[in-house]
Amino acid sequence: MSALTIFSDNDASQPTWHGTDAQEIARQLSAKGVRFERWQADQALGDNPTPNAVLAAYQRAIATLVAEKGYQSWDVISLRADNPQKAALREKFLSEHTHGEDEVRFFVEGAGLFCLHIGNEVYQVLCEKNDLISVPAGTPHWFDMGSEPNFTAIRIFDNPEGWIAQFTGSSIADGYPRLA
Repeated sequence: MSALTIFSDNDASQPTWHGTDAQEIARQLSAKGVRFERWQADQALGDNPTPNAVLAAYQRAIATLVAEKGYQSWDVISLRADNPQKAALREKFLSEHTHGEDEVRFFVEGAGLFCLHIGNEVYQVLCEKNDLISVPAGTPHWFDMGSEPNFTAIRIFDNPEGWIAQFTGSSIADGYPRLA
């Protein structure tokens, strides 16, 4: 189940807000400029879908975003627990960073935890199947895929070169809850 947990950026011990209602999550995040939506596939994907099948299933929704925001490229990323680089990838994504473009992810299967450092708060967004999140350019954040990753997501980019991070050097991510 999708969830949003909000913390003070100087106290990870006690959330200031928590909810699982998708509309309320979207409302809370929208107030901070973050887009959160629930999408449904136009066709069944079956087990272990190919990247082409995933893109075909969501082509209409992708086209709507591209027309609205001018995104230039998109692809599919899948990470599984048997990936030999899972620990290194997790560590890289767990470091607070920003991007010069929006970070747009749509979860086709599995889950991941986006943590956004906005003002004096940390917004932890547990994204699961059918969740779209768009983190605005310049927003400090980190991502946790868990110690045993199992997700497939569509990535949508402003920049045809894809994911480019500018790491902040902050250790804030070390103090907040992570996925198992």
